Formats: sequence, C-alpha cells, structure tokens
Amino acid sequence: MGKFFFGAFVNLMFMVGAQAEMLELRGELTQGSLIRGSAPSGSEIWLDGKTILIGEDGNFAFGFSRDDELEHHIKWRDPQGESHEKSLTLTPRTYDIQRIEGLPSKMVSPPKEVLDRIKRDNIQVAQARARRDSRSDFAQNFIWPAQGPISGVYGSQRVLNGQPKRPHYGVDVAAPTGTTVYAPADGVVTLFVPDMYYSGGTMIIDHGLGVSSTFLHLSKGLVKAGEQIKQGQPVAEIGATGRVTGAHLDWRMNWMSVRLDPALLVPKR
Repeated sequence: MGKFFFGAFVNLMFMVGAQAEMLELRGELTQGSLIRGSAPSGSEIWLDGKTILIGEDGNFAFGFSRDDELEHHIKWRDPQGESHEKSLTLTPRTYDIQRIEGLPSKMVSPPKEVLDRIKRDNIQVAQARARRDSRSDFAQNFIWPAQGPISGVYGSQRVLNGQPKRPHYGVDVAAPTGTTVYAPADGVVTLFVPDMYYSGGTMIIDHGLGVSSTFLHLSKGLVKAGEQIKQGQPVAEIGATGRVTGAHLDWRMNWMSVRLDPALLVPKR
C-alpha cells in the first residue's frame, strides 16, 4: 500500500510485507520544480516510463519544466523486487508576460553575422551540461549565490513586435559589477567562458546526476573548468556582460535538458 503526504516536502512510503521500505521525495509539486529523493540501495525508479538515475548513496533527482503537463506517473521497484506505482499531480503556475511593440528589427532578432557564434556558444553549454556522474551534491540545501534585489523571475516572457521570445529561465539578482558570486552547493565546474554573445561571462557548475547551475553575465571567473568546489566558495563576480541593460546575476538551473526554477530551492526573499 502507499501513503502520500503533500506540502513543501512530499513523501512516498510503501509497505513491503511486514517490512517498511521508503521512497522519499522532497520538493514542490509544481511546474519548474526540482524533486530530490532517496531510495534503498538496489531500487529502480521510472518517471513517466523513463529511467531515473540513482547515485550509489541512494539519492536521485528529477525535474519538471516551465510548461510541463500536470499529471505524471512514478514507478518504483524496491530491493525485494516488488513494484509500486503512484500518480503525481503538479500545481500549475502563471507567468509574467510583457508585450512591446515598435522595436527596431535588430533588437528583436540577432544579426546574421553572429549566428555562427551563437551556435558555438550553445554547443559548449550543451557539452558542459552533459555530465552524468553519480555525485549527489544536489541533495544539499541550496543557498543563494548572491545578495541583492530580485530583478527578474523564472518563467517570465517578452513578446516583441508580436514575436514571442524565449521565456526567462532563471532568477536575476541585481548587484554592482564585482559583487561576489558564491557556489549554491558543492559541485564541479564544467565551463567558464568570459564572452558568450547573449550571456557574456558564463559559468556552469555540475551538482551530479544531471543537475547543474549556470551563472550568466559575469565580469570575472574565480575558478576554472575541472575544479571541485564547496558550497559557499567564491566562484565568480557579477557583471554586465553579454546582452543586458545593467549589472546582475542570472542564475539558472537544469536537470538534464529540463530548465528549472532556482528560487524553489532556496529561502524566499
């Protein structure tokens, strides 16, 4: 049988014969959320029919996108070989949509001469996010990487001259150029490029099993690709590089290719 508890933390508990075996999930059941969990050694987990990677310590993670469907299905096979299933229902979210008309065309679409550069940038980012090692740094309680007013939120979107642009997939922290950026959790730096077209100084930190943080518009990197870092360690400095209107940190998070809302993992501001 199964017992389900809802709230900021979600728990699934399955009883196998006379022995209680627990599959624990932590996180908000909503669009854009990272769900973290733990399972007994030897377990197998599937979400919507797809295998979920489990670390050697039993920790695992999966996430839901900005516009994900609300109904999902989790299946778990415990170490005794018994299978269990449960439905997960997400809470829908609404997002800020801003419409702006009358902009020059060069402000809506990038010029052709930079398209190759943008393509190269995207390839580097995809490669840096492809890491899938079994570390579970993501199981920590995340901290804010910088202090300052929140100037942009996850999921917001602009429609320029009637053309919908990509939604904003991060949370923006406004602060002066040179303000320190700290690691929100342990991890391994997989990328630092000082001058990408859109994002300027760009750093990616891998937290294990496909979970990663990305920092955009940096003025300076304090660590290099390949370095192992600890939560709270200075890793970069805020800047106004790339296509921005002012100095700020754009913090983004991914689970695999799924774009997550970092604000759901840290204390509310």
